[in-house]
Amino acid sequence: MPLPQLSLSLQFSDLTDAAPHRAALPRHKVARWIRHALDGDGEITVRIVDAEEGQALNRDYRGKDYATNVLTFDYATEPVVMADLVLCAPVVAREAKELKKPLAEHYAHLLVHGTLHAQGWDHETSDEDAEAMEAREIEILAGLGLKNPYR
Repeated sequence: MPLPQLSLSLQFSDLTDAAPHRAALPRHKVARWIRHALDGDGEITVRIVDAEEGQALNRDYRGKDYATNVLTFDYATEPVVMADLVLCAPVVAREAKELKKPLAEHYAHLLVHGTLHAQGWDHETSDEDAEAMEAREIEILAGLGLKNPYR
């Protein structure tokens, strides 16, 4: 079965140390990771931001005054998945270091995670939903040749 079509915009804010993030996120890999998580065609913007922008977005849209790893702004699921995925570079880098995993691998997981959110998956509604979403992430990442991020 062919992968869904994807219109991708990949944006980097004015990061202090953008080089490792740009290296971890070549456009072809970002597109591959997202396409594997899509159930249908998509128009996705991925924006890599600093801690200040990440915190402001999380505060303004979720009421949580801290920078988080990934925020998903979903606009439509039919006929095309339309969403913005905002990833906070310093948070992602810190988590990757703490988890002792390559930065690119952590970004892959978070992009899959955010893409699932854009399609209605939610891990905060119930334990069953969280388990189902984690299982789907593990399945997608395995198909990409990546390890289970929850081990």
